[in-house]
Amino acid sequence: MYEYTVFRMKEEISWHYFHKSDILYRFIKHYQKEYQQRPDLQVQYDYSTYPFPGEQFCNIVEEKLDPSMFSIENVDFLRLRKNSTNIPLHISEKHLKFRCKTILDAEEILFPILRQIDSTFFIIGENIAQYGWVSPVIRLREPNLGQVLYSYH
Repeated sequence: MYEYTVFRMKEEISWHYFHKSDILYRFIKHYQKEYQQRPDLQVQYDYSTYPFPGEQFCNIVEEKLDPSMFSIENVDFLRLRKNSTNIPLHISEKHLKFRCKTILDAEEILFPILRQIDSTFFIIGENIAQYGWVSPVIRLREPNLGQVLYSYH
């Protein structure tokens, strides 16, 4: 089984680091190892992330999924099931941890729920070197009125 952690990044961070996922991955891994010795890493992590929306997540699970597809053990732990797939989830204040056999299992059951909440979820593998965004960046850039694409002169 592979273990993954999902973080809800702030929109500004997701916008600037969407195509630089490796930098964000290295920062989070560094933070996980050294945050107790380095208060500056804690400040940067707090600046970059939002709390994980656990209550909203559980509400969507209860609304959208058939009751046979999930079980809520307590406020911090639940399981998602579909056919032979079983994904245990542990919700904490700043992230969501889960285990699954393949990331495709999570793509089928878990990721659609996360996409209904926000497009800024970043996922990293804890025991496998995998990382990435759950959804693409959706924000459109406003045109800069001071720039032109071509000139008649």
